Amino acid sequence: MSTTVVVTGGTRGIGAGLVTEFVKLGCQTVYCGRSVADIAGAHGIVADVTKRENVQRVWDEAADRFGGVDIWINNAGMSPARKKLWQLPPADLDATIDLNLRSLAHASAIVLAGMIGQGRGALWNMEGFGSNGMIRPGLTTYGATKRAVTYLTDSLAKEVKGTPVTVHHLSPGMVVTDLLTHDYTPEEFAEAKKIFNILADRVETVTPWLAAKVLAGAPNGARVAWLTRGKAMWRFMTAFRKREVFTS
Repeated sequence: MSTTVVVTGGTRGIGAGLVTEFVKLGCQTVYCGRSVADIAGAHGIVADVTKRENVQRVWDEAADRFGGVDIWINNAGMSPARKKLWQLPPADLDATIDLNLRSLAHASAIVLAGMIGQGRGALWNMEGFGSNGMIRPGLTTYGATKRAVTYLTDSLAKEVKGTPVTVHHLSPGMVVTDLLTHDYTPEEFAEAKKIFNILADRVETVTPWLAAKVLAGAPNGARVAWLTRGKAMWRFMTAFRKREVFTS
C-alpha cells in the first residue's frame, strides 16, 4: 500500500521539490497552496492554510481520496522584508506570524486529531533560521516564529507520547529559493552570496535526501537536518574549493 503524504505550501521552492520527490518515490502525494500549478503525479488543492477550515478541507479531501494520511509536512511559510522590527509594516508583521506560527499551530491540531483518530501518522514541522537560536538583525520576526515552531514541535512530541502518532522537526538548512534571496540590493547580495556559496544548496540537491529521510521515519521528537553543525564547519574549512549554487 502506498504512503500518503501531504505537503502544505507545495507549489514552489522546497515544498514543490518535496512534492516532486515524493511522487518519484511512489507516494500518493497531495499538496496545497493559495494557487496551484500542476505537478505531475500529485493532487493539488487550492487552500489558504491561515484559515483553519481550509486546512480541515485539505485533510478531509486527502483522507477521503486515499484512505487516510500517513505523513503531513507543515511547510508553508514566508519571510518579510529584512527590516528592523519598528520599520516593518504592521501588515507584514501580522502576515508572517499568521502564516509561520498561528496557521501551523491550527494545522497541527487538525492533523494530530485526525491521525490519532485513524491510528497512525507522522507530522513534520519545517524549521528555519532562528530555530537553533541564531539571531540576525532584520530577521527578528521570521526568526522568532521559527524559534516558536521548534518549541511547539518539541511540546507536541511530548503530547502525543503513548499514541500511534509521532511529531518531528524537518530542517532543510540554507536552500536557494526566493525566501532566501529576496529583498537584497545588488551590493548586499554580492556580499551575502559569498556565504550562500559556502553554506547553501539547491532545492534539487536537498529535497531528495529530505524526502527519503521522512519516508524512512524517525523516533518521536527527532530532527532530520540537512545542514548539520559538522557539515557547516567542514564547508567553511574547505571554502577554498569554490562552489556556485546559483547556476546549474
